[in-house]
Amino acid sequence: MKNVFLFSVIAVFSSVYTALGQSYANEATYEIAVLQYRGGGDWYSNPTSLPNLVEFCNSELGMNISPEVPYVEVSSSDLSLYPFVHMTGHGNVVFSTAEAKNIRRYLIAGGFLHISDNYGLDAYVRKEFVKVFPELDWIEIPFNHAVYHQTFDFDSGLPKIHEHDNLPPRGLGLFHNGRLVCFYDTECDLGDGWEDFQVHRDPESVRLAALQMGANLIQFAMGGEVE
Repeated sequence: MKNVFLFSVIAVFSSVYTALGQSYANEATYEIAVLQYRGGGDWYSNPTSLPNLVEFCNSELGMNISPEVPYVEVSSSDLSLYPFVHMTGHGNVVFSTAEAKNIRRYLIAGGFLHISDNYGLDAYVRKEFVKVFPELDWIEIPFNHAVYHQTFDFDSGLPKIHEHDNLPPRGLGLFHNGRLVCFYDTECDLGDGWEDFQVHRDPESVRLAALQMGANLIQFAMGGEVE
């Protein structure tokens, strides 16, 4: 009788541990986040963009990113929890000295920031990032850079998502000690291409190109490369 009881207890604990193991295996490996900044700009625009990009990365590339996409404040120490942070909007951006130092610390420590100009962000981004990296200039990223050649190849650089000023899309970067720490798309509106179809009704080919380029950004942020 004692042996029967013992085996029953072992069986129960084994099933519990198995269930826990399966649960942990199904948990997302990491999260990505949207940057919440001050100044009045709509940091919260494109609410469906990152969830759709995450879904694409998980389904097409087998990445294990959490479907929950939190907002993280510029001043928060939680920045360090996210290997990839996305920033967008149409208007003003203001960084305090402490906030600029926090972003700088995050990026130097290995974080990655993607900025997508939703049209109207450019002047503010350039002004405020002087506070973050006063010693660095925005550099036009060459088309042979690894960020354009992860799973998906973009031999001509960024895809054009929305016209705006009818100028070619530009991918600009900040490099710290040879590492691309911030990728900035302007005259492109990459994040708009990740939104639900009914928001902008972009052709499927345009949306796919945007998602593929976004996936490249996340893959690059995870692996990185020093020039």
